[in-house]
This record gives sequence, structure tokens and C-alpha cells, in this order.
Amino acid sequence: MQSIPMERSQTQVRVNAFVRSVYNWMAVGLALTGGVAWFVANNEPVLRFVYQARWIFFIGELALVFMLAARVGKMKASTATGMFMFYAALNGATMAFIFLVYTMSSIASTFFICAGTFAACSIFGWVTKKDLTGVGNFMFMGLIGILIASVVNIFLKSPGMQMIISYIGVIVFTGLTAYDTQKLKHMAMAQPAGLDAAVVRKGAIIGALTLYLDFILMFQYLLMIFGGNRE
Repeated sequence: MQSIPMERSQTQVRVNAFVRSVYNWMAVGLALTGGVAWFVANNEPVLRFVYQARWIFFIGELALVFMLAARVGKMKASTATGMFMFYAALNGATMAFIFLVYTMSSIASTFFICAGTFAACSIFGWVTKKDLTGVGNFMFMGLIGILIASVVNIFLKSPGMQMIISYIGVIVFTGLTAYDTQKLKHMAMAQPAGLDAAVVRKGAIIGALTLYLDFILMFQYLLMIFGGNRE
């Protein structure tokens, strides 16, 4: 009888350690992105190079995400970690232009709005007993719709359409944050005792990448809504 509470306690320790690792790596990724973005924005030659090679950066980011998601099981934990850090740095370089478009005060205030929204959705996803799989599937369809609309708007260049896309984007990524957090919880609770540390690290990196993307994309859409343009 005493072994059951002990097993539950050990499981909780593993879950807490895994989740803490996920959020720590996510925080490191966000800090790296912010630092690189600030550095690039304040170095004109580097900024010019990033602008000229922006499509190469964009393709490189997509390749890193898909490679990490598809092949993480065959990678070393150090390789997966390095790829995540490299992706966060590349993303920071491409995000440097927000410092040229928006005021520092609006970037800061939007970041805190995003952080609060993300935290609330993540907590909800963790504590709710409702299965959010249906929500996740619906939000994924919304994400596809956003991508298609964004491509169309590259040619239309409609500010009104961009604002609609931004509002829908915020809704989509608030829902995905709750859904992905619930998936993370299930992943953490399903880990068997004695699992290799490298495997746990790779799982934490994938979880961190997923939540990092939710946060960054939510932030970008919120910035389009609340960001104050420089004169």
C-alpha cells in the first residue's frame, strides 16, 4: 500500500523535472532570439546582410524546424539542443526589423501582454480535465487558413486583411498553446522510470520548440495589432 504513494511521488518528480526543463529551454531560446534581434538591429552592415539574404534565412529556419521534428529520435541530445539554439538565433536575426518598425515601448508592452496570455493559456491547458484534441485539430486548420491568407495578402497588400489575419492568428495560437501544453503534460506523465537522460533531453527540446513557436507567433500577431509604428 505504501508503494503506491511512493510511485506517485516519483512520477511527479519526473514530470516536474521534465516540464521545468521544457520551459527553461524555451526561455533560453526566447532570450537568445531577443538578444540576436537587438544586436542585428543595432548593426547596420549585419542588418543589411540579413535583409538581402532574408529568404535564405527563412528557408533555413523552416528546414531546421522540420529536420528537428522529423529526425530528433536519431540525433544526439547535444545536436538537437544545438539545432534549437541555432534556430532561435536565426529567428532573432530575421525578427530584428521589428525594432525598426515599432517603438520600443510598444514592443515591450506587447511582449508582456503576450507573456500573460501565454501563461494563462498554458496553465489552462495543464489543469483542465477536458480533452483538447478537438481544439488542437480545429486550430491547426485555422493555422493552414492563416498561411494561405498570408500568401494571398503578399500580392494584395491589404492592411485590412492583414489585421483580420492578425486577430485570427492570436486566437489560433492561444488555442494551440493550451493544446500543446496538454500534450506536454501527457508526454511527461507517460515517461517510464529510468528513461535515458539523452532521450528526456530530446523530448524537452521538442516541447520547448513547440511552445517557443506558439509564443513567438502569438507575439508577432499581437505586435501587428498593438504595436505603435515609428514615425
